[in-house]
Amino acid sequence: MIQRQLEKARATYREFPSTFWTLIGARFIDQLGGALVYPFFALFITHKFGVGMTEVGILFALFSLTSVGGNVVGGALADRLGRKKLIIMGLIFSAFSSMLLALSPTIEVVYASAMFVGLFANIGGPASGAMIADILPEKQRTQGFGILRVVFNLAVAIGPAIGGVLAGVSYLLLFVIDSVTSLITAVIVARAIPESMPEAPEGKDPETVSETFGGYGRILRDAGFMIFFAASTLVMLGMVQMHGTLAVFLRDVHGVPAKGYGYLLSLNATMVVLFQFYITRKIEGLPPYLMLVLGTGLYALGLGMYGLITGYALFILAMVILTIGEMVVAPIAQALVVRLAPDDMRGRYMAFFNFSGLIGHAAGPLMAGLIMDNLDPRLVWYAASLSMILAGMLSWILYRQDRRRSEEALPSREARVLVQVRD
Repeated sequence: MIQRQLEKARATYREFPSTFWTLIGARFIDQLGGALVYPFFALFITHKFGVGMTEVGILFALFSLTSVGGNVVGGALADRLGRKKLIIMGLIFSAFSSMLLALSPTIEVVYASAMFVGLFANIGGPASGAMIADILPEKQRTQGFGILRVVFNLAVAIGPAIGGVLAGVSYLLLFVIDSVTSLITAVIVARAIPESMPEAPEGKDPETVSETFGGYGRILRDAGFMIFFAASTLVMLGMVQMHGTLAVFLRDVHGVPAKGYGYLLSLNATMVVLFQFYITRKIEGLPPYLMLVLGTGLYALGLGMYGLITGYALFILAMVILTIGEMVVAPIAQALVVRLAPDDMRGRYMAFFNFSGLIGHAAGPLMAGLIMDNLDPRLVWYAASLSMILAGMLSWILYRQDRRRSEEALPSREARVLVQVRD
């Protein structure tokens, strides 16, 4: 059994180019540092400054709203200057901003720091996604994004468990390690990964700066992509409650310590590591929008359970269910962005797609904080479940439209018969 799995792993490794694996390794190092900090950030803020979840929600909202500017610039420059420069720039800013947040003396300074982080730290995000799409042919992109999720969650499987222990010693240590890993990743990208941006077609004049940024207007007029974007935003509004909100909810309502929450996140990540690639290969030939309907349905069930259940064993079951939904939704969603984007606009489409995450991180924690501080905390999970149901409905609309277009593209029965007679 082990020998067969090793053979499969080696075969998978040979299927993908070496540049892809170098990028994946670099991303793992960076994500490992982030996985130490992010799950415990809400606990750090509430502990250090003695504030409630409303203040945490405001903090995440400031970060996400200012990230819009950085994301717009990052996506446009990724299509204009190249992927590599933007990725390195984002990693350096990320290292600096992590320490800035950790050393802020007051909550007001944290708010100001969050705006700086939002503007600059994620400027390389669109370029990173576009680079994967550049490196891999279309038939490998869903699997490639699935592998990226495996590596990301391998870091998350390790990170929260270690972070939960280190947080008991010093929160500052978490931020220091995060900064160091970002700088290490920047060095790897600079030395080992070539630029991947496709060359402009021969004879085509380079875009002006105004044309580069004006490309976002083309995206707004892409009706199919905008429906997909709305569904992705609804998914993010629900999914973001797994991080931060769930930690405080379990602590305050059910008495689950940070260590117990860390174990749940480690379970989520371990499942992705073990089963993501298998699930991705099983569903890659199926209608992608229909798979989004399935995945959001599982998300809705898992998230909604947290408002209804008690007992750690049931918390584990809810995490298992929503993790299966996550493994279906995430790689397909990223591959769909590339499928819908023209080759010369991958960075901007990735940037626009990232807005769904920014909106989710801005509005999700803030709404959750207001509910948890003023109403029944269980309502957070009912709202998250409803958000996933609405996303599933939009995905069903896209599935029907996609199926209708495919049927219209097929020749009529009479035409097929005539072709056969001529042949």
